[in-house]
Amino acid sequence: MDIKTSLKLFHHFRTQPKEFAVIGLGRFGQAVCQELRNLGCQVLGTDREEKLVTQVLTDQIVSHAIELDSTKPAALKEAGIFEFDVVIIAIGDYIQESIITTLNVKENGVKYVVAKASSHVHGKLLKRVGADRVVFPERDAGYELAEDLAQPGILEKFELDPEHSIVDLQIPEAFDGLTLAELELRNRYGVNVIAIKYGEKFEINPTPNFRLVKGSQMIVVGANADIKRLPTDPRQHIQSNETGELETGI
Repeated sequence: MDIKTSLKLFHHFRTQPKEFAVIGLGRFGQAVCQELRNLGCQVLGTDREEKLVTQVLTDQIVSHAIELDSTKPAALKEAGIFEFDVVIIAIGDYIQESIITTLNVKENGVKYVVAKASSHVHGKLLKRVGADRVVFPERDAGYELAEDLAQPGILEKFELDPEHSIVDLQIPEAFDGLTLAELELRNRYGVNVIAIKYGEKFEINPTPNFRLVKGSQMIVVGANADIKRLPTDPRQHIQSNETGELETGI
């Protein structure tokens, strides 16, 4: 799984406590632990397999790790799992175990539970037993790959919510030499340019007279549907049609 998929989990946690429990230390669970540690968080990792517990301790991607059976409430209580405000259930591939674990932690007072699902039905069941958020890493990675291939000019994307994003995109040949006023990106595409990056420097809130240069980068914010209409392929050229609207082609 691409680690960028796991990064999406953490947008919600920016104002949350810095302590997390991760149940399930497979590839997804380890990616979550690693990124949380990179963000300066304290992480307790648990798994029923001793070798996985030993591995995350050796790799130093957790603060602490415990071998336990998460389907047993007594084991979770003894490990202090119920004291965490956020628990991430990364079991996923073992449907019954993940559902029972989700039920256990929610019934015992954990405020926010993120659970990995392996299918749509699995996700619905996790929601039904109390998961606050359900994630589909494989599906999300597929969506992300498709977007990367379809929009090669987008270098980075930060999701504000399911409908809106901030994206860092390479200025295409279609925009080369034109000013922001000439492009009228807000009127024509529904997006706002919040910064231009050229080299290592940023121009924050560029003026309408700012002239774009292909190969540089611009940071835009808007609805995902509007962002998709931008000519993000660097090879695209631009012209006006009879109504004065911009058209693109290759």
